[in-house]
Amino acid sequence: MSLGRRIRHLQRYHEIARAFGRNGFGFLVKELGLPELLSGSRIGLQERREARSRTLGERIRLFLEELGPTFVKIGQIASTRPDLLPAHIIDELVKLQDQVPAFPFEQVCEVLEHEFGEPLEQLFAEFEPSPMAAASIGQVHLARLHSGEQVAVKIQRPNIRSVVETDLEILDNLARLAEHRLEWAAKYQVRDMVYELSQSLRSELDYTNEGRNAQRIAKAFEQDNRIRFPAIYWDYTSKTVLTMGFLGGVKTNELDRLEELGVDRKQLAETIAQIVFKQVFVDGLFHADPHPGNILILPDGTVGLIDFGMIGRLTPMMKYHFGSLVIALRRNHTEGLIKAIDGLGIIPEDVDMDALRGDLDELRDKYYDVPLSRISLGASVNDLLNVAYEHQIRVPSDLTLLAKTLLTLEGVVTALDPTFSIVQIAEPFGRKLFAERFHPRHVADNLWQQLSEYAELLTEMPSKLRELFGIIKKGKLHLDISVTELDAMMKKMDRISNQLSFSIVLLAFSIIMVGLIIGSSLGRQSTLLWDFPVIEIGFCVATLMFLFLLYSIFRSGRF
Repeated sequence: MSLGRRIRHLQRYHEIARAFGRNGFGFLVKELGLPELLSGSRIGLQERREARSRTLGERIRLFLEELGPTFVKIGQIASTRPDLLPAHIIDELVKLQDQVPAFPFEQVCEVLEHEFGEPLEQLFAEFEPSPMAAASIGQVHLARLHSGEQVAVKIQRPNIRSVVETDLEILDNLARLAEHRLEWAAKYQVRDMVYELSQSLRSELDYTNEGRNAQRIAKAFEQDNRIRFPAIYWDYTSKTVLTMGFLGGVKTNELDRLEELGVDRKQLAETIAQIVFKQVFVDGLFHADPHPGNILILPDGTVGLIDFGMIGRLTPMMKYHFGSLVIALRRNHTEGLIKAIDGLGIIPEDVDMDALRGDLDELRDKYYDVPLSRISLGASVNDLLNVAYEHQIRVPSDLTLLAKTLLTLEGVVTALDPTFSIVQIAEPFGRKLFAERFHPRHVADNLWQQLSEYAELLTEMPSKLRELFGIIKKGKLHLDISVTELDAMMKKMDRISNQLSFSIVLLAFSIIMVGLIIGSSLGRQSTLLWDFPVIEIGFCVATLMFLFLLYSIFRSGRF
């Protein structure tokens, strides 16, 4: 690290320490073993009193706002993660503001010329000097290409990337130190949290990601004339500049203007909900910030979707478990909720299952016998994520993005039509996913994949056994099994051996029955033994055993 960079880092450490002190977190700096960072910082009695009078969430929000773009963006991303932070802090983080003054037009010209090697007038026929919008990471200008298309040009603030990287490096160092010195930081894996949030921010800093996201989502709606997406002009796009087609329309919260357009608000609410649920349940790639500013109603009545900086992705398995979660919540089925959460996240081995089941029962009762029109799908998923937080169950970040998306979507559609039931639109999508799970083709694909994995395992077994015997020979094999783990393992082994024994008995019984059938057919003898129809009864027994075996496999959830 260069001397200049070291000095910048040291200055930034002092700024962060002072922000901690001013917002009532000075004790953290001392607990981290860095009291010298507060030396020379005079925090008055009045400041300390004001800090103590605020809630914890308010102090965290003010701390982040004081430290600028990186911390504000980290806070905004964290506001979508109720599995990482308690609800009262999330409520404050959603209030974070990143409205800052625009950077000068001269710098805009410098960025464009640096990225594309041509002066502004050669790139664009027209270019508005004043931005349409300005935020902490970049700003947007209206322009026109020489070919005539009207475009919106998103330009990143000069040097913002180096500022962000410095802050992220410092945050990682502080998180590492916190895990080493503070028990609660190690328990909640603070460094992993910082890493996840940092990766999301780094992704937002590359505007080509946003352009690709827009194209991927648009491709899934090529045959749908209800919605339009901005075109991406790659000749005028880079990591720090994004040029996209301009969509001019009415925001969904401008109800008077919608009335002037003659828009059927009930139909519009249904269309928007169906568009979002198609992205979630069918495509597995969804716009994660569908607030009124990003959903426009165009003059011809179609829906326009813009700003693809925040995108969520769901794997087929995550889609299936989320569909199961919706159905279980709708049917007030606690065990179904536990299975869905287990499928979506990682339930720790030491979790108190009775306490978890109790919390889910309480959540189930909250929604019991409530009319569909009064159920908030986003709020219910958020409630589930809060339960996950309480029991330290880590769930994929994309699922928490989905919860935020659903809450935002509900705000949009209920403003258009207060009687609209978003659960009623979501449930058929969940049912379809559930049905597809047991479609013969899906079952066959799943079975083939498992057989391929077993074949690969068998192929590798000789070499793995040789490695194991080599380790045993050298006396380097160590076993560390607690009684709890041993009990669980023995129960699992007992269940596996029982199922294996049952399968062998079924196979042996089937072979005997086949032998009897073949023997009786070749000898043309009666299938009666001591006046009993042996083959017919045997066939019935084998069928029942086979059906029981299938039932056991499906019930175990290990198919």
